[in-house]
Amino acid sequence: MEAGCGGRSLTGMPAHTPLQDQATIRSLQERLRGEVVQPGDDGYDQARRVWNALVDRHPAVIVRPHDVAGVAAAVEFATAHELPLAVRGGGHSPGGYGTVDGGLVVDLSAMRGLDVDPERRVARAEPGMTWGEYNARSHEHGLATPGGDVAAVGIAGSTLGGGMGWLMRKHGMTVDNLLAVDLVTADGRALTASEADEPGLFWALQGGGGNFGIATGFRYRLHPVGTVVGGAIVHPATRAGLRDYAEAVASAPDELTSITFVLRAPPLPFLPAEAHGTPVHLILPCFVGDPDAADQALAPLRTLGGHRAPLADTTGPLPYPRLYDLTAMAAASRPHAIRNAYLRELTDETIDIVLDFVDRSTSPFGLVALRELGGAMARVPVDATAFAHRDKAFYIAADNAWEDDPEPQRHIAWTEDFWRAVAPHTDGAYAGFLGDEGDDRVRSAYPPATYTRLAVVKRAYDPDNLFRLNANVPPA
Repeated sequence: MEAGCGGRSLTGMPAHTPLQDQATIRSLQERLRGEVVQPGDDGYDQARRVWNALVDRHPAVIVRPHDVAGVAAAVEFATAHELPLAVRGGGHSPGGYGTVDGGLVVDLSAMRGLDVDPERRVARAEPGMTWGEYNARSHEHGLATPGGDVAAVGIAGSTLGGGMGWLMRKHGMTVDNLLAVDLVTADGRALTASEADEPGLFWALQGGGGNFGIATGFRYRLHPVGTVVGGAIVHPATRAGLRDYAEAVASAPDELTSITFVLRAPPLPFLPAEAHGTPVHLILPCFVGDPDAADQALAPLRTLGGHRAPLADTTGPLPYPRLYDLTAMAAASRPHAIRNAYLRELTDETIDIVLDFVDRSTSPFGLVALRELGGAMARVPVDATAFAHRDKAFYIAADNAWEDDPEPQRHIAWTEDFWRAVAPHTDGAYAGFLGDEGDDRVRSAYPPATYTRLAVVKRAYDPDNLFRLNANVPPA
């Protein structure tokens, strides 16, 4: 079954007749180095799946190119045969934009090259890489690029959406460390966008998503990041605790970035048994800097809500890539219903909404996530990149996931009811984590001037809106 938020289709597009002419498919195969997968082929059912298992679509053909020429051939084929075109890097978009009924999927998973220049502190990565792979390789040199917080997430989609992660208060967002993007455009051209070449396009790629072409390579700035202080701090979920959390992170040093989840406690081995299944406030901090200063920075997070000590505290020094072990469960493919937004402040009214919904969650995997913003990412001018929500205090998202259920509507309704309750307290949305929620929600991801500028760039590089399976900005 496939349903979108509120029960409507996640694609918003009709199904197309599958390609029947095998000679046509062979002509595509002959033009590219890579793999072509069709319905009926071994591995087709696995190849068509994406992370959000609520999305169940059947492409006419899936192409796994090995190089830029193959990507260009796939784009030209989709255009010639008037096929809707989906692009998949890691396949983690909530809307399932990495697959499409009756169309062509460009699956970039075979393009996983990475070159690290430790002296210049620059890396060039291909779009099929995940952040787990990227971090493992760059960590060999004691270096890292801010990006993502789940190892299985692809670098491409998260970069083009902005890139929130463990290092953003210290070193900015991924787009703040992006030096250039190699791109195949709607007319099959291969070009490079940077501050020097195609600067308007480069600006749009820094937060404007996959609207402008298929990224075939990224050049990133690297920072010295070896050992960090991180882990999990767990408290009972209370209004006082969340209020204290908001005050603590507001005055935290740039070296400290954290993600926090309010959820019913899973049976984690470091939690007391009596806490399992009860609402908890799980904080995942990352301190980058002098380890001797970490205890002082983390101390306010250990005594929230009047508690002298947390239910659990596993924080300590660890290699940066090991942080991603803490979010490994998020990589599991399940049905998901997700809404996200920004908050200018975490008020008692919003806290009460969070606690109420977690208390009556419909699934053990349902949660509300909070990320404190600020620090280095907030000091970038709002018009410097297409990602422009630099002035917000928090990102908030409700993510309800569940195991197979013949009646998923109750889980979807939990997320939608949460959204209706919290929406009056929000300001804007993160484009990189939007589902198929309509044009108004896409517009909320960008200030009006930013959206207008994106539409102009879109007209220049994709006037027919070939790249529309995304948080779509139509051409002006």
